[in-house]
Amino acid sequence: MNKDAVWFPDEKCQKTRLYNWMQQLGFVDYDSFYNQSIMDIDWFWKEADHFLGLQWSKNYESVLKANVDWKYPVWFDGGEMNIITNALTKWADHPVASGKTALIWEGDDGSSKRYTFSELNKEVDQAASAFLNLGMHKGDIATIYMPMIPETAISMLALAKIGCIFSPVFSGYGAEAVATRIQAAQASYLITASSYKRRGKKIDMKTEANRAVAMCPTIKKIIVANSEEMDSAASTEYDIAWHMFPENPSPVATAVMKANDPLMILYTSGTTGKPKGAVHTHSGFPVKAALDAALCMDVSEGDTFFWYSDMGWMMGPFMLFGGLVNGAAIVLFEGVPDYPSADRLWSICDEHRVTQLGISPTLIRSLMPHGTDIIQHHDLTSLKAIGSTGEPWNPDPWMWLYKHICKNKTPIINYSGGTEISGGILGNVMLRPITPITFNSPLPGMDVDVFDASGHSVRNEVGELVIKQPWVGMTSGFWKENSRYEDAYWNVFPNTWVHGDWVTCDDEGFWTITGRSDDILNVAGKRLGPAEMESVLVNHPSVTESACIGIPHPVKGETPVCFIVLHHVSPTEQLKEELTLAIEASLGKALKPSALFFVTQLPKTRNGKVMRRIIKSVFLHQPSGDLSALENPEAVEEIAQLATSMAHNE
Repeated sequence: MNKDAVWFPDEKCQKTRLYNWMQQLGFVDYDSFYNQSIMDIDWFWKEADHFLGLQWSKNYESVLKANVDWKYPVWFDGGEMNIITNALTKWADHPVASGKTALIWEGDDGSSKRYTFSELNKEVDQAASAFLNLGMHKGDIATIYMPMIPETAISMLALAKIGCIFSPVFSGYGAEAVATRIQAAQASYLITASSYKRRGKKIDMKTEANRAVAMCPTIKKIIVANSEEMDSAASTEYDIAWHMFPENPSPVATAVMKANDPLMILYTSGTTGKPKGAVHTHSGFPVKAALDAALCMDVSEGDTFFWYSDMGWMMGPFMLFGGLVNGAAIVLFEGVPDYPSADRLWSICDEHRVTQLGISPTLIRSLMPHGTDIIQHHDLTSLKAIGSTGEPWNPDPWMWLYKHICKNKTPIINYSGGTEISGGILGNVMLRPITPITFNSPLPGMDVDVFDASGHSVRNEVGELVIKQPWVGMTSGFWKENSRYEDAYWNVFPNTWVHGDWVTCDDEGFWTITGRSDDILNVAGKRLGPAEMESVLVNHPSVTESACIGIPHPVKGETPVCFIVLHHVSPTEQLKEELTLAIEASLGKALKPSALFFVTQLPKTRNGKVMRRIIKSVFLHQPSGDLSALENPEAVEEIAQLATSMAHNE
């Protein structure tokens, strides 16, 4: 047993869905179950189908069809299933489940609204009927550019119901970023909102939507939620007002879909500046999301599942399907976690009795400076698990969360995968001990390993995270760019998915992600994950957060440079020396950074992911690729000025 473990399975874990499923299948320990899940993946995913209670309009003939070269596996061949049946209709038709809560929305101003499965089903039918009347057909593509409001989830479900493909994009994007994704998908429809609220201010969304559409001749109609609040100057000839949809339409027939028909195109930023469109199917993304949510976080019928995210990021659709397919309610939050006060996140968990909360390490680091007194006013005993994804942890913030929010009882489920995965590769399961910042297992069904540069499996040393067999939910390529998909994951080792993360796995099966392959530092032959140096810095009481990059060095090859955000203290040379000495003491003089810079903020996405690649490219005056995902582009200018100043001083 790992000596660093702080959370241990207890008798409550024998009530989890994972434990009960294992018992039903005849397994007495988790390791045996996991090993069987990758030894016989046909068996595992067939049992997963039964475990989730999926309903098929036509049964599949085989679970998996794949060659040795498994870039494009066919899952549930011959089967027909529209995911709307399993995410909504079966619950709405159930005499008991129909009256249970399916969706909770909370706005920036604290207003809220609830929908039962029956009510949500009626809203979806209304939208689906309107979409059909507008001329939408099976296979048409609609881009969704919306804040976290009920109409966003309703749109996704309605489009799925009639067999259209939806492509959600980040609600904070500007027109150019939205247009790029519309153009890449060749979308025919745009679903948006007139505006949304953020920190008490009204943010105009329709103007950006109009600018995007002006660049996209494929768009036929713009469907606008909240259009009754829209400035008349923002209206266009393409507009269709959501509030004018006919009420009480006749029920809409659910389109018959093949298991591998596309459901969603989810774009993720690329380092070359061109976003990648991961293609996900009706029997792919929702099934993987639902299974991971059930096995890792024990999401169950009647639970309330809340992941702080946007529908344009993977964890938004993950929450939608991971919650609804399991019969749980989902929470859509339109605001931000520290407005109108720093306890907003905990207030939501308390008021709505959230059972599973999803956050990022950066979010927790940003809340730590506000102290713990505000937490004491909220009852968080409803929480069964806290999920975390987006980036590696530092030990101190992880322990702060575990001590003050989890009360040393609620497990933190570290969870890492990606948009192309449909969920997790590595995670924490509640049947093994949990240590700070690590992962205690690959996800069931995920055949994962660590390879060195020669393609040999290694332990206790840093290597590439690889996947050796197909899984339900893997992207069916990139939309109209399969050569790019193959270049991204398949050009390192034969018949092996190389994910792009550097990881270690110890002899007891605990995994640590040290950074992205393109983030890793190589200082005089010594590999260093940026999170290791960042953890040393964040451990100092004056530091809120930090980011470490490697820049070229004539002798060492690379040398570390650190960017530091301080907590209510002024930057001084003495503090810089303290931090440098702390790094030397922890990591050794050989890894001493060549420069430390104090900044007011780090470039981040809205879900809190620090963008090291952008910091590095800006600092080195190199092309920065896609910047459209940034929440705070002004942070880039600050780093650019530092780079210019440093160059002038040399």
